[in-house]
Amino acid sequence: MTRSGHPAAPMPPPLSGQWRPMQAEDLPAVEALAARLHPGCPERRTVLEERQTLCPAGCLVLPDPAAGVGGYVLSHPWRMASPPALDTYLRHLPERADCWYLHDIAIASHLRGRGDMHAALRIMTAQARRQGVAWLALMAAEGARAVWAHMGFTPIAGIPPHVTRSYGPDACPMRRAIPPAP
Repeated sequence: MTRSGHPAAPMPPPLSGQWRPMQAEDLPAVEALAARLHPGCPERRTVLEERQTLCPAGCLVLPDPAAGVGGYVLSHPWRMASPPALDTYLRHLPERADCWYLHDIAIASHLRGRGDMHAALRIMTAQARRQGVAWLALMAAEGARAVWAHMGFTPIAGIPPHVTRSYGPDACPMRRAIPPAP
């Protein structure tokens, strides 16, 4: 596994005041939360760990006093036309990324409705701008397409079907343009 230098730069302080950079010791709690929230999309801890190692600036946790980790973000620069299949290793980040890929944003149900998802998107949008990409991209799965559409994401055509299917029968690749900086 190689590590690209540009996304590993220290992340600025979170915009929301809630999210913080993910640490290696957070991975067991992230894995447990992912298993609970995404039972139809299991991933090995080593896959999650690789994303955190390759792009620490794109991986956050939402602290929860009751559970330790109440949410997480796993994201990284990538190529929009070829999103990674579920539970696959990236090995390295692309030299010429054209999107900031939101591999997963998950928040425990008892913490939803506080604006943390919007805060995470603001943080990742700022990170994408720093990397010079013009799009956020993701794979909406497990009934989340309407949520992402509400947040301005639209379907992407032409994604390899085997990649889309790896996220489940209702998976939909989506993207949202990054607006100019204010």
